[in-house]
Amino acid sequence: MSVVIAPLSRANLGGHFHGFGLRTEAELISPFIGVDHYWMDAPTFGPHQHAGISAVSYLLPDSETGMANRDSIGTQNVIQPGGLHWTTAGRGVVHEEVPVETGKKVHGLQIFVALAPSNRDIAPFPLILEAQDVPVMQEPGAKVRVPLGSYREMRSPLSPPTEVTMLDISLEEGAELSVSIAAGHCMFAMPIDGTVEVEAQRFNREDLKLPVFPAQNTPREVKLRAPQGSANVVLFSGPPLPFF
Repeated sequence: MSVVIAPLSRANLGGHFHGFGLRTEAELISPFIGVDHYWMDAPTFGPHQHAGISAVSYLLPDSETGMANRDSIGTQNVIQPGGLHWTTAGRGVVHEEVPVETGKKVHGLQIFVALAPSNRDIAPFPLILEAQDVPVMQEPGAKVRVPLGSYREMRSPLSPPTEVTMLDISLEEGAELSVSIAAGHCMFAMPIDGTVEVEAQRFNREDLKLPVFPAQNTPREVKLRAPQGSANVVLFSGPPLPFF
């Protein structure tokens, strides 16, 4: 099975924000543009604009506090641990996200997703998924949360403008899980906590790398395992989008 190893980079801003960022060749991870896995315990980024893309915030369930979100189209809400907020920027939106309680760590993922050319100039709008509404499937030794897309018969209630799947997978030590990649979809696996084995290769966030499976014409199965201790990994997949 074809796999590409993509690098992760470290980020550290002022002692109150640190994390790991994925930025790689666009054609490898399209429709995704990049992903930041971060911890933040104080306001870090002031109001800022996005346009022509979607910006998605997912708080991991172990986040110590929520994230207060507000934007220029009148949205004001709190993203709770385990919840997701999808901002379709379209022709442009300004937003800001700050921890609800300064000093407590928000642990999350910031995901940037491409829009099809026909959607890049649409009016901006949000999609909100509360933590309690995220579908969850229990497998032997594994728990799979489905904030976006689908896993087996479980499907997220959100219908975003770009077709993507995101699976938040927790594995007990020694547990194995097989995940399907649809024909024509890319997939990559971001290690969040612990060591995860992906197709017999081990990955840990401190290794500053992750596996990418470029889109192919046939469906595939990817095997995950937690070889030493429990592990948390988030899988991202979707069909590539044209760039122009």
